[in-house]
Amino acid sequence: MSIRLDKEFTAELNDDTSSEYKELESSILSVLEEQYRGITGFINVFVRAFRYGNYGFNNIAEAEFGRNPLRYPRPTYTNNDMALTCENIDESIDVGQISGSEWKFKGRRIKNSGRFKITTSDTKSVLIVGQVIRADADFKCNDPQYGKGREGDTSTIGCDKGQEGGKTAVCEERVWTLKEDSCIVTEIKELLIDSRDLVVEEVPQFAANLSATVQEDETEIANSSSTISAIVDILNNIANVSTVVTENVMKDVLVTVDVIIGDNARESWEVLNANETQNASSELLGSLESLSEGLTGEFTIVTRQIELKRTMFNESFNADLNSTIINITNTNLNNVFITTITFSTLNNVMPPRNSSFDPSIFNSTNNQTVPPNAINAAVVLVKINASIQNVTFRFDKRNNSLTLNPQCVFWNFTLLGYRGAWDDEGCTFVSDINNMVTCNCDHLTSFSILMATDIPPSLREILDVITYVGVGISLASLVICLIIEGYVWKAITRNSTAFMRHVCIVNTALSLLIANICFIIGAAIAKNPLENPGEDFKVPVGPCSTATFFMHFFYLALFFWMLVSGLLLFYRTVMVFSHMSKSTMLAIGFSLGYGCPLIIAVITVAVTAPENGYIRENNACWLNWNETMALLALVIPALTIVFINILIVIVVLFKMLRRGVGDTAQSDEKHTLVVIARCVVILTPLFGLTWSLGVGTMISSTNKGVHIAFAFFNSLQGFFILVFGTLFDSKIRSILSRKIPTSSTTSNPTRVNIYRVSEAANSSSTGQSESFINI
Repeated sequence: MSIRLDKEFTAELNDDTSSEYKELESSILSVLEEQYRGITGFINVFVRAFRYGNYGFNNIAEAEFGRNPLRYPRPTYTNNDMALTCENIDESIDVGQISGSEWKFKGRRIKNSGRFKITTSDTKSVLIVGQVIRADADFKCNDPQYGKGREGDTSTIGCDKGQEGGKTAVCEERVWTLKEDSCIVTEIKELLIDSRDLVVEEVPQFAANLSATVQEDETEIANSSSTISAIVDILNNIANVSTVVTENVMKDVLVTVDVIIGDNARESWEVLNANETQNASSELLGSLESLSEGLTGEFTIVTRQIELKRTMFNESFNADLNSTIINITNTNLNNVFITTITFSTLNNVMPPRNSSFDPSIFNSTNNQTVPPNAINAAVVLVKINASIQNVTFRFDKRNNSLTLNPQCVFWNFTLLGYRGAWDDEGCTFVSDINNMVTCNCDHLTSFSILMATDIPPSLREILDVITYVGVGISLASLVICLIIEGYVWKAITRNSTAFMRHVCIVNTALSLLIANICFIIGAAIAKNPLENPGEDFKVPVGPCSTATFFMHFFYLALFFWMLVSGLLLFYRTVMVFSHMSKSTMLAIGFSLGYGCPLIIAVITVAVTAPENGYIRENNACWLNWNETMALLALVIPALTIVFINILIVIVVLFKMLRRGVGDTAQSDEKHTLVVIARCVVILTPLFGLTWSLGVGTMISSTNKGVHIAFAFFNSLQGFFILVFGTLFDSKIRSILSRKIPTSSTTSNPTRVNIYRVSEAANSSSTGQSESFINI
């Protein structure tokens, strides 16, 4: 705004306290307020000063507005450019020319250099920020593809060469997570557009072109969910216009499908199946069923992952499709064509959801969207131009370790609002023998088997409670056991047999104590699905491998020290004419107790770790079972030792029954050997029971009683060692109660010598004898 003043400038106008200054200021303000009051956002106007210029008064007033003059851009993603514009936002008002501009961020002036470019014209000022970052944020994600960003930031990038669209990722837990991938191979997009106007005569050439294009760009297509979805739409268009399908057309279709159902396309299908608006997997299977109905003639087509057989049968049909056997009997039909298509990798494509699936978790990316089932066999599509009431399938299981709740199912296109799901209506589970599941159905379509992938959540919660409570009791018991052993050590280790027996007890308790501590550490490292729902349950390889190694080593040490106890009993009972020094006994004991476990544990790591098969991938820090069966490196030695100790007990009892009763044995030796016998007899079967139950959980994984018994006995091993190994020792109880028995057994009227074995004198003694059972 310009104001013309018909007044001569005087020196008094330089003094804002003079009467002339105040009079002129009042006159000007009344005019300015009246003019500015009609402008939206006006707050105040004031006279800044009076200055003499070339043409009289100059720059005398300044107005303040409350409306933001900045024009903000649309959301700008990390690593892109952003433009901010400062200008008059009400074009109906003429505010004159902008003489200068200054941009600030957090009170600091932004200079026109580097990533910042400032352009000022007569009416506006523009600030362009190159490669936007969140300078005031703590960057969580940093990736050369998506750039830098903080938690919740979004980044959009272009597609690879030969593709159209874009990729949008969100920074989640320090990783850019792909949320939308609209990249599509340009040639496939063109074929999709062309397929919408497809006619019957063009199908053979079009199918050949599609097959050739897909084979040329296999990797790009398998990694692009949008491209796979487009191919499914193309196949659907082909199926819709085809009335008769020739062998060549079907071969081109199956070669195309072969590319998009491979293992390298698994992640793309996970994206498609998690989206409520996408129904690509069901549409793909539906298109193949439609095409199979239009086939003519007899022929066989084999690709890398698909096998199609079309043949004719009379009365009955029996076919071995590699991993699946189909048997149809007593149909009373003749000259009937049957088409079978076996997909070895369609488990990558079809979601393992059944009729009980909750549709509300569509579009969710957490682990709760994963159904607790798995497709555990090949998917077999069967089409026949007649009605069949009885058909038997025998499926080879893909994963032999899955034994829970096998279901014989077919794909029902109408379930879940026509999204489709597996259904068991009309199909009956017959048996699961030698890793082959037998099913019987009363209709034909696309079949497979579903199997549970884990222990049911309700049972898992019970097992967790039993395990944690039991391990807590076990830890406390082992600490008490070691304290008691230390307290009574001198009083109960006066002969070599007693000394070695208590060395075994101490090392057995110590091994189990450390193994349980490692178990707790491993449980803390691996996230529990019940305590951390919706999180990633993959275990960190380094820390989990370390915890697993020490658990493996010390659990093995537990059993090998039990073996030492058994061998000690065998030596003192059977080899009566032999004498062994304490140092020799210790050398043998520690070699077996710790040397053998160390060798086994190290070999297990060396054999399985290079193939990433040492530990489980998720949920728990423990030896792998499904891929490398590394768990056998614990189970086999443990059960072998249990078997050996049982044999030792049998031999010892036989020897003792054949010998007579003697009265010259020393009380300490008799007492020690009876305690060893008691420990071996009680603890060995007990520990053998726990690990045989462990094998039972693998063989009969649906038996809840086996799971609960295994968790109960295993978690309380430390308590059993305290009770049967220490507290059942009457001499220890006497010492603890300050009632140490006399050296003569005849002074105790309740104690009777039953068995005795005489030992020949050795070169350093005049003679001695030992009794073995003292009740």
